[in-house]
Amino acid sequence: MKIYDYGMAPNPRRVRIFLHEKGIEAEYEQIDIRKREGRTEAFLEKNPLGGIPVLELDDGTHISESVAICRYFEALHPHPNLFGATPSEIAEMDMWLRRIEMYLMSPAGLVWIHGNELTAHLLEQNPGTAEFGRARTYYFYDILNKALEGKEFLASDRYSIVESVALPTLDFITTLVGVPYKAEHTNIKTWHEMMSARESAKA
Repeated sequence: MKIYDYGMAPNPRRVRIFLHEKGIEAEYEQIDIRKREGRTEAFLEKNPLGGIPVLELDDGTHISESVAICRYFEALHPHPNLFGATPSEIAEMDMWLRRIEMYLMSPAGLVWIHGNELTAHLLEQNPGTAEFGRARTYYFYDILNKALEGKEFLASDRYSIVESVALPTLDFITTLVGVPYKAEHTNIKTWHEMMSARESAKA
């Protein structure tokens, strides 16, 4: 099996971080999305949405979406457990995964598409849409900062898939998208520094 990857994109990095935490080595093949290699006819047969990462199994099956790929590897290698060991852990981790996607990545994506010079060639940008996304991102920063008060990890009391997803998401938003958390978000800052210091963050 192998994983179609792009080193600079946040979603493939989620998988690389997760696999590093699991101690799993994988074969990677780079797909340069800047050159639209994900839009070729051959790649669209692997993922009709054209996105990465994509896991290609030995039998020709293709699995896309970062969390789905991580779930596959979790099922193959259940230890260490990163998706929850009890019903409450599983539910809490799923809750935070959904929150990160819906209330952090999605609104920040509006800023990325409608308010960033790197994406200006893709469509006619709407500054109002970008501003809405920016406001919603800061709204969730407030919630996230409160949730991290007195905690080392977002879900449960140990490292989980939530950290593997949240770290590259936050890195992408605070750097490329250009919506950093504020100085008063001290709990996010502490969490961000701790997660960034882990060896897996280099994956």
